[in-house]
Amino acid sequence: MIQGGNRLYGEITISGAKNAALPILCASLLTETPLNLSSVAALKDIDTTIKLLDIMGVKITRNADKVSLDASDVTSFEATYEMVKTMRASILVLGPLLARFGTARVSLPGGCAIGSRPVDLHIKGLQAMGAAIHITHGYIQASTLHLPNRRLQGARYYMDLVTVTGTENLMMAASLAQGTTILENAAKEPEVVDLADCLIKMGAKIRGAGTDVITVEGVERLSGTDHNIVCDRIEAGTYMVAAAMTGGEVKLLNVQAHLLDAVIEKLRDAGAIVTVDTETITVKGDGQLKAVNIRTAPHPAFPTDMQAQFMALNTVASGVSKVTETIFENRFMHVQEMQRLGADISIDGNTALVKGVEFLDGATVMATDLRASASLVLAGLVARGETVIERIYHLDRGYENLEAKLNALGANVKRLS
Repeated sequence: MIQGGNRLYGEITISGAKNAALPILCASLLTETPLNLSSVAALKDIDTTIKLLDIMGVKITRNADKVSLDASDVTSFEATYEMVKTMRASILVLGPLLARFGTARVSLPGGCAIGSRPVDLHIKGLQAMGAAIHITHGYIQASTLHLPNRRLQGARYYMDLVTVTGTENLMMAASLAQGTTILENAAKEPEVVDLADCLIKMGAKIRGAGTDVITVEGVERLSGTDHNIVCDRIEAGTYMVAAAMTGGEVKLLNVQAHLLDAVIEKLRDAGAIVTVDTETITVKGDGQLKAVNIRTAPHPAFPTDMQAQFMALNTVASGVSKVTETIFENRFMHVQEMQRLGADISIDGNTALVKGVEFLDGATVMATDLRASASLVLAGLVARGETVIERIYHLDRGYENLEAKLNALGANVKRLS
C-alpha cells in the first residue's frame, strides 16, 4: 500500500545484480573447489537457484550477502519442472552440468508472462559443440558420453537472436570444452561481462565479452575463486526514475554509471538533473518532467527492463511520447493497470502512445511481472491518495527490501499480509 505525494530524498545502496548472480551461482557447478561470492542480493530468484543447486548436492553456506558454493560432490544432474517452472533462468545449469559431468536432464521452461523466450538457441549451440540432445516428456536430455574424452568440442556458433542466457550457458559450457569456441552475435550485457570476469578468475580463457563475438579457449579444469557481483543497473534505474518523478533528490551508492548511459541520457532529456561520480549517481527532479520517446533494444541501447518504469514517468510528464518494445512481444501488461490510475495510454502493436496527465489517482492494481510491478510502485508514489498493489511476489523476485529502501527515502509504503 502506497500513500502517494511524498518527494524522495536521501541516499540508498544498490544491491548486486540478480541477472549476474544467477549464472554465476550456476558456474559453481564447473569446479570442485569452492566459489565465494559477495553482493548476492536477498531475492526470490536467488533463493530458487540456491535451492536448485542444493538439491543437486552443492554444499552452500549463506551469510548476509555472501554465498559460498562447494560443488565437489554433486549427486544429481537434473533440474526438475517444479524448479524450472518458477524461474526460467534454471536453464543455466544445463551448460555447466554437461561440460563438467557429461550429462544433464533439465526441464523445458514453462511459459512466461512477458513472452516466449525460446531455449532452442541453447540447445543448438550445445549440439554444435557435439552434445547429443533429445527432448522427451518435456525434458532436455543431454550427453557427451560419445565424444572424445567425453568432452564438448570447440565450435563456431552464430546465434540467430541475441540471447543473454543463451550466451551465458554456452560460454560456461565452452570454458571446459576441448578446443576453441567462437560465439557470434553474442549478448553484450554487463551481466554477461560479469560472468566472464568470474570465469576468467576461475581459470577460463575468454576474450571479447561485452562485444558481439566471444572467443573461449577450453581448459581442462576450473577452480573456485572470490567474486563480487556487479551492481544491479535495473534496480538503480528504477530508483533514479522514482527520484525524478517525485521531484526529490536521491543519491545512489555502489553503482557504475557507465552501465546506465542510455537511462541517464533519457532522464536528462526528461528534465531531471543527473550527476555522476565514480561509484555514485545523484538524480534530482527539477520541476515539470518532459515526455521522452523510448525504444528498447539489446545492450548498450535502452534496456527492456526499464521500459515500464519510463512509461510510468511519461504518464505524468508534459507532452506525448511513444514507447516501443522490440524485445518481448507481451510486455505492455502494466498498461491497463496504469489506466486504472488515470493514465492516458493507447497501444498500437508494439508501440504505446502515452499522453501525460496532470495527476494520477490511487487505486487497487495488480502486478503482472517483475518490471511491471516496479512501474506500478512508481506510479503509486506520485498518485493522489492510496494505491494498493496486489501480487507483489513479482517484486520480491528482483528488488531487495524495496519498501524499506523507499521508506528510508521518505516514501509512505506498507507491506500488507
